[in-house]
Amino acid sequence: MHIKERVRGYLPVVIDIETAGFNHQTDAMLEICAVIIGIDEQGKLYQKEPQHFHTHPFKGANLEPAALKFNGIDVDNPLRGAIDEKLALSDMFKTIRTEMKEEDCTRSILVGHNAFFDLNFLYAASDRSKLKNPFHQFSTIDTVSLSALAFGETVLAKAIAKAGIEFDNAQAHSALYDTVKTAELFCQIFNGFEFSSTPKN
Repeated sequence: MHIKERVRGYLPVVIDIETAGFNHQTDAMLEICAVIIGIDEQGKLYQKEPQHFHTHPFKGANLEPAALKFNGIDVDNPLRGAIDEKLALSDMFKTIRTEMKEEDCTRSILVGHNAFFDLNFLYAASDRSKLKNPFHQFSTIDTVSLSALAFGETVLAKAIAKAGIEFDNAQAHSALYDTVKTAELFCQIFNGFEFSSTPKN
C-alpha cells in the first residue's frame, strides 16, 4: 500500500507551531516542526525524521508575554538559532513537495492537535512570505478528535498517557517534542483501526 491510498491522495504531515499568542494575523510564529508520515509494506503508518526550525518574529509582530511565559521561549536568546520564517518554510515546503512527488500525492494534509490553530498560523506565515503552501487550505486531521474517539480524552498529555506512550511534561510545548509525540499518537490510533479501501455491503 502507498500512503496516497490511505488518506484520499494526500500526504499526512504532522505539524506543531509555537507562537507568541493566539492571533495568527498579528502574533509571531517562533518555532515550527514537521514530521512526514510514511507507510510500510504491512500498511502501518510510521513517522519519518522531523524537520525543525526556530524562527524570528516577523517585522511588527505582537509578542504576548503570557504566551512566552507558557512556552518558555526567550525570543532574544541567540542560542535558539532562529532563522527568517520564509527560509524555514521554503526548506520545509521543499522537503514536503519532494515527498509528495515521490508518493504521487495531490496535496499535503496537516495533522495536528487542535490542527486549525497550526494551519491558520502556517498559512499566515506563508502568505507573509509569498510562498505557495502545499497544505490543503481547510481540511486537516485533528488528533483531538481521534483521541476522543480512541481514548475519551482531548488533552494531548492525557491521550498520550492512555495510549501508553512515554511523555515528559518538562519537554512539552517544544514544537519538536510535541510534533514527535503527536505523530506517535496519530500513528498508533490509525494503526489500531482496521482499514478497508472497499465499501462495506
